[in-house]
Amino acid sequence: MALAKNIYDAYVRILREEMLCAQGCTEPIAIALCAALARKTLGKDAESILVETTGNMIKNVQSVHIPGAGGLIGIESAAIIGMVGGNADKQLEVLTELKPEHVEKTKELYEKGICKVKLLPGVPGLRIIITMKAGNDTAVVEIDKNHTNITRNELNGKSLIEHKAGEVTADEEKTSDLSVLNIHDCLTFSKEVNLADVQKELDTAINCNTAIAEEGLKNDWGARVGKTLLSLKKGDDDILTVMKAYSAAGSDARMAGCPMPVVINAGSGNQGITITMPVVKYAEYVGASKELLDRALVFANLVGIHQKTAIGVLSAYCGAISAAIGAIAGVAFIDGASEEVIDNTIISALCTLSGTICDGAKSSCATKIAGGIDAAWTAYQMAKNGDRIAAGDGICKTDVEKTIKAIGRLCWEGMAQTDLTILDIMIGGDK
Repeated sequence: MALAKNIYDAYVRILREEMLCAQGCTEPIAIALCAALARKTLGKDAESILVETTGNMIKNVQSVHIPGAGGLIGIESAAIIGMVGGNADKQLEVLTELKPEHVEKTKELYEKGICKVKLLPGVPGLRIIITMKAGNDTAVVEIDKNHTNITRNELNGKSLIEHKAGEVTADEEKTSDLSVLNIHDCLTFSKEVNLADVQKELDTAINCNTAIAEEGLKNDWGARVGKTLLSLKKGDDDILTVMKAYSAAGSDARMAGCPMPVVINAGSGNQGITITMPVVKYAEYVGASKELLDRALVFANLVGIHQKTAIGVLSAYCGAISAAIGAIAGVAFIDGASEEVIDNTIISALCTLSGTICDGAKSSCATKIAGGIDAAWTAYQMAKNGDRIAAGDGICKTDVEKTIKAIGRLCWEGMAQTDLTILDIMIGGDK
């Protein structure tokens, strides 16, 4: 049954908005983008920088390496390097023009202590407010809800954003209503979509995410999780190990500051890599056509986005789990699995590792990615045998949509205090 045109168009728009190309971990990149725009607004380098942001942002920036920045980490470094070397017009590729002198200047300004960080108490998710001052001039830029949504840009108290109070911003107008997503329509759309409508996004995801995965396996990045996994491969038929190794290797490189771009999913490069690589490697393994690979990637990305709609962009919930589930749903698509098998795969996988915490972006993300793929693969094998975790077993519900909704509730109601505790442990000073 064909989808209505408005639903079809909404799904195309969602993929184009969510499958963006980004360099480095998206949280420090968002800090750098905000700072680069504040510098552009100010018209000169700042004498002081104040970064006000959420606990979720703090934990996701604390330990991850800034791409191309010579090992620099942290909010202060991200803000300073965004100011001295960022190009705000390049959005999530804001730091692609960095030069060695930018890194050295960042280190100097960091040592001078020009940048301060302040927690926005009680504000969940993603929000960044950067205030830059130089002489009598002050620039204030705010990013809210997603990594590129500029909601405030002021110079000396005068707004440079042309919209009236209460109106949505230009970026908010471009943001699709993700509530239209459901697994049944995602599956239908993936079978029917004119691939030309999203071919650019698909090809870029395959090329970029494969390239960084191969880089992670070739060189020593991070904790070398991908390399370790690949060394455990048991023969040519051990596709599960291959899928885990390539996905983890991409994260190894990205979390350690590799400047190679990736295509993200639901605001995260790790999630983009995790969704892409199992589908790509499985398609190679079974000799799937390029068209089947593309359609499977459409489905995998939509399943990942759908899950994160209930969970949110940043939370106490590890996004690698939802991404891994999306990836194995894509694998099931390649196999021609029935909708019932796909639903049951998602249900059982969600009810296995959904308690996995997000304690920020860092090298251990690669191990969580591998664990998520393993759990989702097990759920798929169960589903093919007619088995699933039964409704009423713990948080498991009668159908896939109710289970996805329950996971969202688990995150926002059940894990709210968990999120605060994670942050306290991370910044509490007890190593």
